[in-house]
Formats: sequence, structure tokens, C-alpha cells
Amino acid sequence: MESHLAVLAASGGSSRGHRTLAEKAYETLHAAIISGALRPGARLPIEELAEHLQMSPMPIREAVRRLDAAGLVQNVPHRGARVRELSVIDLAEVYEVRLALETLAIRRAAARLTGAQAAHARQSLEELENMADDASVGTSTAHAKFHFAFYDAAQSAWLLRLIRPAWQVSERYALEWPQVRRLEARAGEHREILAACEAHDPDRAAEALHDHLAATADALADAMGGDPLYRLGAHL
Repeated sequence: MESHLAVLAASGGSSRGHRTLAEKAYETLHAAIISGALRPGARLPIEELAEHLQMSPMPIREAVRRLDAAGLVQNVPHRGARVRELSVIDLAEVYEVRLALETLAIRRAAARLTGAQAAHARQSLEELENMADDASVGTSTAHAKFHFAFYDAAQSAWLLRLIRPAWQVSERYALEWPQVRRLEARAGEHREILAACEAHDPDRAAEALHDHLAATADALADAMGGDPLYRLGAHL
């Protein structure tokens, strides 16, 4: 933890307002947790974090509270805050939420998709297919850009607010077990999602996305030594 936060602290403390510092602390710790630089179970001692990030403890405490609310940190009584562990149970809960929210969003997107939005999604897919099939930040960003091209097109601020935290939590699993990503082997799933939305077919789009997410969840559960979580092709 110390070496990573020391590097991040190079862009750290500032004399600007408390809100800005709290936001900076949140973004720094959030990125470290998602990327795995802060490992599951790692302690988050407020005073040490404040020293490394060159801030007072107050914005760190606020950032840790926000991370707890986002499902990335767990406050353990008498032991302080720790990075939340990864587990098959948590994975199942995250994907249950994602399946509910993202299939709703893709239905809305398929019904509303404009020509410009479809072009943006196609371009995003081309960028994704040109990325290395690895666990790099660039690949993760390209993957998110493709999916959120549709979620943005759903035109629902509330859906976006709810989808983003669940997506970010699940990204921890994808980066921890990068072998499940298999972008090249599963490229057809992304193309089917795009084709269904371009055809303005909400049912087809929802089924394609459901099976895409369920396949990912099953692969992650298997990599973690668990049983499959979903039966692919189930009616929505």
C-alpha cells in the first residue's frame, strides 16, 4: 500500500478547499482499489493515508465513508476500514443488480438509438476489438466505453447513477481474474448487442446482454472455484 500511495501522492495535497481534497482522496483510493493496487482485505489506516496523500485526516475519512457506501470498503468494528474482500457471494449479488439494471437500460437504448449514437457504439466496438486481450486499464476503459455508449443512449440519469457503482465493483473481479475477459473469443456477443440495438429490437438486445453478462459471471465464479451462477438463455 505504501509504495503505491506514495506515487499517487505526487499529485496529492493542495491548499484548495476540503471538498476538493475529499474528492481527490476518493478518486485516488477508488482507483487503487479497482486496479488491485490496494488488495482485498488491506487496512486503510486514516492517519497513514493522510500522510501519504499529504492531506489532513478529515477528507480521508470522508473518502473512506464514500467508498464504504460504494461497496468497495468495509468498516470492521474495533478494527477500522479495510478494502472489501472478493467472494462468490458478493459476485452473485453484484451481477444480480447488473442484470436487472443493464438489461433495462439496453431495452431503452434499443428503442431510442439514433444514427449518431449507433455510429458512436460501432466506433467504440472497433476500438475495443483493436485492444490487447489483457487486464490493462486501456482495455477496461475501452470495454466500458462500448457498453456505456448504450447506457448513455438509454437517456436515464437514474439508471446511470445506479449502474456505474455496480460496474466498478464488478471490474475488480475482471481485473483480478483477467483470463475470463477473452475479448477475441467473445467478440460475437458484443456484435450481437450492437446489431440488436441497431435493429431497434429491445427484447433481442436484452437477451443478448443478459447472456453476455451471465457468461462473464459464470466464468468468474468458475475462476474463483465456485459453481455457475446462471442458466444461459433463460427468459428475462
